[in-house]
Amino acid sequence: MVSVLIVNDQSLQRVGLRMLLAAEPDLAVVGEAATGAEAVRLSATLRPDVVLMADRPSGTNGVEIIRRVARPPLLPRSPEPAGAEERPPRVLVLTPTEDEGYASAALRAGAAGFLLNDAAPDELTAAIRVVAAGDAVITPGLTRALIDAVRRQRTTRPLTRDVELGTLTGRERDVLTAVASGWSNAEIAAWLSISPTTVKSHVSHILAKIGARARVQAVAFAYESGLVQPAA
Repeated sequence: MVSVLIVNDQSLQRVGLRMLLAAEPDLAVVGEAATGAEAVRLSATLRPDVVLMADRPSGTNGVEIIRRVARPPLLPRSPEPAGAEERPPRVLVLTPTEDEGYASAALRAGAAGFLLNDAAPDELTAAIRVVAAGDAVITPGLTRALIDAVRRQRTTRPLTRDVELGTLTGRERDVLTAVASGWSNAEIAAWLSISPTTVKSHVSHILAKIGARARVQAVAFAYESGLVQPAA
């Protein structure tokens, strides 16, 4: 069962989201928050698997709230039996527009995904499951915009992440280079003569090694580390 905290300053929208998720047998709404401050407090208290957050929670800086929810300084000890793994909630943002600036900042703060407000109900429920499982969900248009924005950056910091880059194998560097070029898993698999499942495994290992949660964060890392150079 995937537990969800809904964060939205519009009560009617919160009701609609709760009704939609309640109809899914494997999803459970454990709480609702109208402000960013409530989101932080309830996420620490309820420890949901996913925080479904409006683009910018009322009364607070949206990026800072994402950071405080996705990367809390200390999780309270669980009353569950010893050995149960604790992890921060995964944040899925519902956004009205594909704002690459906000999305980039939010992803760096720890957001696990972005979905447009006009997404179909089945797209939303599927996205929640994907995010809860540890993967990322980002609209194709926003992914392309973020990659283009990173490519346009004129400066890189080749020495800032030498340690992390050095932990990648040669094959992982090949995969990361292709990801930074905007290639899909299928395209990378065809290029390297490996299966898409193997590519997905490589991507997961890369994200874990560099401390990223989404492919677009890996793209930014590829440019910042100097692995890939911005186009002239």
